[in-house]
Amino acid sequence: MNRIQELTTIVNGMAPADLRLYYQGGDQRSFWEGIQRSGDYEQDISEIREEGERLLSVPNPPLTYDLFTRFARQGTRLDYEKVYFERRLRLNTFALLTLLEPDKEAYRTALQEMIWSICDEYTWCLPAHLNAESPGGIKGTIDLFSAETGFTLSEIRVLLRGHLPSLLISRIGEEVEERLFIPFLRREHGWETATHNWSAVCAGSIGSAALLLMESGESLAKVLLKTERCMDYYLQGFGADGACLEGLGYWNYGFGYFVYYADLLRKRSRGALDWFLAEKVSRIALFQQKCFLGGKAVVNFSDSHPESTVHIGLSHYLAGLYADFESPPQSLRSGYRDDHCSRWAPALRNLIWRNPLLEGSDWEEASYYLPDAQWLISRSSHGGEVYAFAAKGGSNGEPHNHNDLGHFILYGAGEAWCSDLGCGEYTAEYFGEGRYGYDCNGSQGHSVPIIDGHVQREGSDSAAVVLEAVTGKAVDRLRLELTSAYRVPALRAFTRTLEWNKKGHRPELTLSDRFTFDSPPGSLVERIVTRIQPELVLIDGRRVVMLRGENREQLKAKDSIPERPSSINNRQGLLIRYDNELVEPELTSHVFRDHFGKEAAWYAVDFNVKAPGLHANIDFKFQFI
Repeated sequence: MNRIQELTTIVNGMAPADLRLYYQGGDQRSFWEGIQRSGDYEQDISEIREEGERLLSVPNPPLTYDLFTRFARQGTRLDYEKVYFERRLRLNTFALLTLLEPDKEAYRTALQEMIWSICDEYTWCLPAHLNAESPGGIKGTIDLFSAETGFTLSEIRVLLRGHLPSLLISRIGEEVEERLFIPFLRREHGWETATHNWSAVCAGSIGSAALLLMESGESLAKVLLKTERCMDYYLQGFGADGACLEGLGYWNYGFGYFVYYADLLRKRSRGALDWFLAEKVSRIALFQQKCFLGGKAVVNFSDSHPESTVHIGLSHYLAGLYADFESPPQSLRSGYRDDHCSRWAPALRNLIWRNPLLEGSDWEEASYYLPDAQWLISRSSHGGEVYAFAAKGGSNGEPHNHNDLGHFILYGAGEAWCSDLGCGEYTAEYFGEGRYGYDCNGSQGHSVPIIDGHVQREGSDSAAVVLEAVTGKAVDRLRLELTSAYRVPALRAFTRTLEWNKKGHRPELTLSDRFTFDSPPGSLVERIVTRIQPELVLIDGRRVVMLRGENREQLKAKDSIPERPSSINNRQGLLIRYDNELVEPELTSHVFRDHFGKEAAWYAVDFNVKAPGLHANIDFKFQFI
C-alpha cells in the first residue's frame, strides 16, 4: 500500500470536523460562558471588547488600487499592510465577540459584513509576495497570509456555523477552494520545499482548512500528502538541537502553525497521524524557554524583535505534551493587540488552549549550548537581578540572515547593554540586493570587527568554526574561528573568545580577539553595538567606556571626560575596560528604521587599533556596576 492509499484509508475513518475538535464534549456555549465568569480571562476579554467597541465606531477600511500598487511603484509595504491587517483584526474581533455574546446582533452583523468583504478581496496575498508572471499568476499564488486567511475563514465557519447565513457558509467554502485547494493541488509552489516558516505556515494553514472543510476522502488525502511533505521540509530546517535560526518570533509563527495543524490532524485522525511523537518536534518545542534573557528581553539574532511575549495558549498546549517544557510566567502573556498582523489562529488558542491552573514561573537559571545553531545562551540570578549573555557562530547564509558571526548580546537588571538591533522595516530592497546595506542586517550593525575597512560577507561560505564551547556552573565560554567571514587578502587568522564568568557578585564578560595578518592592515576596528548612549569616563586615570541605565543623567559637558562621576550612585551601569595604549575609542550615533517603520537610535563604540601590525591581541572586560 503506497502513502496516498494509507492516507485515504485514515481519512475515510476520520472523526467529524465539528466542535469536539475545540471543546471537551463539543460544548461551545458552556466554554464561553465559563470564561466570562472566570477572573482568569478578565483582561483578555476586556481587551477584545474594547477593540470591538472601537471597531464598531470606525468604517471598514478599503484596500484601494493605490495602496495595492505602492509596493510595485515604491517598494514600500507598510501602507497596504496596515489596512490589510486592520481588516483581519475586524474579522477576528467580531468573530470572538460573537462567540462571547452570540445574542448581540451588532457583533454578528459586523462579522458577516467582514466575511463578505474579505471574500471580495482581489487576492488574499500581500503585494510584496506577488508576481504576475509566476506560473499560477496572481490568482493562483498562495502566500503566508492568503493561507492564513483561508484557515481563519474555515475555522470561523465551523465555530460559528449556526450564526452565519447559508450564503456565507457556501461562499467561504467556494473561496477557500478556489484560492487555496485548487492551486495547491494543481502545481508546486516554491515554499513547499522551504526549510523555514513559509512551509509550515502555508502548508499548515491549507492542511488545517482542508481538515475543516473537505468532505472527499481522496481530495483530502492528496492535500494531506502534500502537506506532510512540506512539514518534512520545515523540520529539516532545524538541527538536532531544535534551534530556530530565524529567532523566537519566527518560532512562534512557523512552529505555531505547525502545532495548530498537527493538533487538528491528530484529533481528526484519531491519533493515527501524530507529529508530536517525533523526537525532533519535542526538542523544537523547548526552544522558547532557551531564548529569554530576562523579562521580555530575548536572544534576537536574525530578523527578530529585541523583546517578545508568549502565546500563552500555545505554551500551555506544549506544556501538556512535554514534561520538560517550562510554562512561562503570566506576565509574558501576549495581549490581544500585540500581534500587528492580527492572526486568528493564535488569538483563538490563547483562549481555548489556556490552562488557568498553569500559573507559570520565571525562567530557570540555565546555560545552553545549541551545537547546530552554534549559539551559547546563559541566564543567571545575582542579588535578585537576572543577568544573561548570548553569542553566536553559525554562518552568514541562514534564513532571514544577518552578517553576524561572533556577535553577542549582554543583558542585566532589566537592560540590554550590548544589543542586537533585530529586524528592520521590510521593503523590496530589504530582501533584495541592498539587504546588507541596512545596519540591522550588515555586520556594521553588530558587535564584530571591521578589518582593514571590510565588514563581514554574506553567504554560507562565511561560516564560524567552533573551537571550544563550554557551559558550566561558574563559567561559560565560546571560542570561534571567524576568518572566512572576511574577504581580507592579508588576514591569515581571526579567533574570538567570549568568556562569561558567573562566580562574582555580578557576572563579568571577557572578550578576547586574536588576529594574524600577512601584512599590516591599514585599519582595525573593534565595534560594540548598544542602544544606550555611551560615555567616556576616567577611572583611576584610565579611560573607560560607560553605559548607564534608563535613569542615567546626561553629562553637562558632553566634550569633557569626567573623573569617577559621583552620579553613578546605586544605578545600574556597565563599564567596558580596554587597553588605553592599544586602542582609541570613538563614540558615534546612528539611526535605523525598525520593523514598524519608525526611526530608532543605536550607538557604535569603535575601538580603533592605534598601530595595527602583523599580530593583534585585543581584550575587553565588561563589568556591571
